Amino acid sequence: MADRFIRSIAEAVHHSGGRALVVGGWVRDRLLGRESKDVDIEVFGVPADALRGLLESLGRVESVGESFQVYKIGDIDVSLPRRESKSGRGHKGFDVTGDPSMTIEQAARRRDFTVNAISWDPLTDEHLDPFDGRSDLAGKILRVVDPATFADDSLRVLRGVQFAARFGFALDERARTLCRSIPLDDLPAERVWGEIEKLLSAPRPSVGFALALDLGAIDKLFPELRALVGCPQEPEWHPEGDVWVHTLQVVDQARTRVDDLDRPQRIAVMLGAVCHDLGKPATTAFVDGRMRSIDHEAQGVPPATAFLDRLNIHSIDGYDVRKQILGIVAYHLNPGMWFKVKNDVGDGAFRRLAQKVDLELLARLAKSDCLGREPGHFNCDAMDWFLERARLLGVEHRPPGPILLGRHLLALGVKPGPRMGEILRAVYEQQLDGTVTTMEEAIATARTLI
Repeated sequence: MADRFIRSIAEAVHHSGGRALVVGGWVRDRLLGRESKDVDIEVFGVPADALRGLLESLGRVESVGESFQVYKIGDIDVSLPRRESKSGRGHKGFDVTGDPSMTIEQAARRRDFTVNAISWDPLTDEHLDPFDGRSDLAGKILRVVDPATFADDSLRVLRGVQFAARFGFALDERARTLCRSIPLDDLPAERVWGEIEKLLSAPRPSVGFALALDLGAIDKLFPELRALVGCPQEPEWHPEGDVWVHTLQVVDQARTRVDDLDRPQRIAVMLGAVCHDLGKPATTAFVDGRMRSIDHEAQGVPPATAFLDRLNIHSIDGYDVRKQILGIVAYHLNPGMWFKVKNDVGDGAFRRLAQKVDLELLARLAKSDCLGREPGHFNCDAMDWFLERARLLGVEHRPPGPILLGRHLLALGVKPGPRMGEILRAVYEQQLDGTVTTMEEAIATARTLI
């Protein structure tokens, strides 16, 4: 369907004396044999004042950037080739004008890497590749198109990082040198998060995080993560190395456990993996002959909060992602600890923990944490037991709803106010313990409290 619509646009442009080329990531992904949803078309040789009318003959058109002629028709972005000149810092510090008279090479020169500077003519099936991006695709190399302008948008450092992780590309030395020289202090949180989310979707996000460290991006953007590098761990429990190495292994493990989740829950688990041990640098010490990180879970909440602030992560699609990530950080050891004393852990403990974090997400992260210690081999049955117990109680995603409500107390003659809240909380606490299980028991308990 998309291919037919692309061709329809190209034919309409051709009849108007111009040429429409598909550009950017869609072309790259097509050459790699991957599906891509985002289609961008550049229209050459059609006057700016004629482009919108031409598109409106094909369907409903929305303006995305009318000042330099970018329009959306269906799911396709259509624009004139753009001339850009740097006028200030940041991604908005550009003077941009649409220019239909530009050559294909001139238009492609503003791209970041050669693999993204290939265009495709849907009418002739011809690839226009002025910077030999197809050779770099074959060699899995990220090479800069124009070193003179690459640093104009510092986000390109993070784009290189996520491309390397998602596609298995390697930056050539010139690209690495350029990326190391670029300050990243002009990037707004939303743009950084956009690239980090793509990185977390890679088959092995650790590849991108390791590259980000090598390029200096971790030092510049995330001091909480930089503190993990070189932070020692007890070799018996963590034969893999320092906390940074462990965290990257946990992130990769978590990536294998999230494909069946909706986007907000998937993000919660992945960022929970990134943040779960941020408390270790402040708590790690040599105690009684071993490296220990006592209370690192609770101590990890402040640096995790700072990290999420840097990405401006709060709720996503109405789901409180931040609460879940911080809950994962604060309680990620509970499944393992509870398993060791499972006969002493009551149902109430599960019900109360479900008030603080989604227990299934916690179990997924805890399993990833347990396995993220290669070359070591550890028994991770604790997390399966934990999740099964939560499911048996029906609290794997949320705590039980209260049996007794305010309207029930109103019927007993209790007036709205602080006392009503006290009674409701007291009865709910007994419900969490399992001593109140029915409405009759709840009302009887309330009568006693009244």
